[in-house]
Amino acid sequence: MLNILRDNWALLLIGQYPHGPLGGIVLTVLLSLSALAIAFPLGILIALARISPFAILRAPATGLVYAVRGVPLLMVIFWVYFLVPVLTGYPVTGFVTMLCALVVYDSAYLGEIVRAGIEGLPRGQMEASRALGLSYLKTMRSVILPQALYNVVPSMITQFVSTIKETSLGYIINVQEISFAADQINNRLLTKPFPVYLILALSYFALCYALTQVAQYLERRVTRKRAGTPAVSRKASAVALADPLPTKN
Repeated sequence: MLNILRDNWALLLIGQYPHGPLGGIVLTVLLSLSALAIAFPLGILIALARISPFAILRAPATGLVYAVRGVPLLMVIFWVYFLVPVLTGYPVTGFVTMLCALVVYDSAYLGEIVRAGIEGLPRGQMEASRALGLSYLKTMRSVILPQALYNVVPSMITQFVSTIKETSLGYIINVQEISFAADQINNRLLTKPFPVYLILALSYFALCYALTQVAQYLERRVTRKRAGTPAVSRKASAVALADPLPTKN
């Protein structure tokens, strides 16, 4: 196994770059980060639509979440793979196809994570902010969302871990991530599939374990901060003091 790793570490790490396309672990992490970076603001919008009092916003967001979470990612990849070229009129690369599929999939899950963070806050914070004269949008932007996003950071890192594992499905559309690189090595060696895929499994484990430890550390930090914070948040009052209401002459 050490000989295989010594002879093929570059392919596992960066694929055929710089003499060919980027791949391996670097592409896996890049694909995951890009998908989450695009899906994160979409997830916030979906979460706000899900808790909106207006059915015209709430119904489509709810339908999207249930539809995406109700099918496997592989099905979403197939939809994107065949639908995007039809809509754009141009062929798309495997990387773009996988990125679009992950954005659709992760935005639904991140939307539910953010929604849970918002609904987990005391209802009195919204009422206190509105009583102080803040608009609904400013209350969400300055009072509710900062706290909710801070509380769900561990869950978002856990979703990042899941996304890293989900990138392995890009193998079926020739995305040259680490699973594709391992398959290339196995096809070259032919007689050593067990050590090759053991290296692949250990690579995924190392990535995911490190991120899981980060998530657990952040979760402990969030828990400690919650324990040291009064039950009634002073965030709304702080915002109100920073932006006082106009007084009547």
